[in-house]
Amino acid sequence: MEPLHAPWRIEYILSPRPALDSSLFTSIAQSSDDEANYVIARDRTCFALLNRYPYTGGHLMVVPYRQTADLDDLTAEELTDLMQLTRRCKKALTQTMKPDGFNIGINLGKCAGAGILEHLHIHVVPRWNGDTNFMPVLGNTTVIPEALRDVAARLRAALAA
Repeated sequence: MEPLHAPWRIEYILSPRPALDSSLFTSIAQSSDDEANYVIARDRTCFALLNRYPYTGGHLMVVPYRQTADLDDLTAEELTDLMQLTRRCKKALTQTMKPDGFNIGINLGKCAGAGILEHLHIHVVPRWNGDTNFMPVLGNTTVIPEALRDVAARLRAALAA
């Protein structure tokens, strides 16, 4: 087996996990540094940001500002805004990255794969024919061809239009 070196991953692996009073998403929602946090859009009750550790290029998340772990806790306005921003992000991804399809979903609970249990979010993952090839299947490795800051800039421009 051939090794594939991904030295940028070590920063994440070794980074300390500080105890937080609120979720990572709440901290990002309250921050004004959208570029550093890869925030690509802000609406009334929710915002969208790129996943810092994406499954594929363009993998983003749509998050309510208010921290809640379950859909049942969202107001009708929050739920509507969340879905409308998800649709806008899908359209921007289609325009800028031209994927062949999408995985769009919510993982609720640890057993369902939620990485941030306390703050629900919608994953929007662009997909291309053939993007599941030998690299992730045999090598347990994904290839992200474009820097996050570049993807964020293109998506911000598309969402602002």
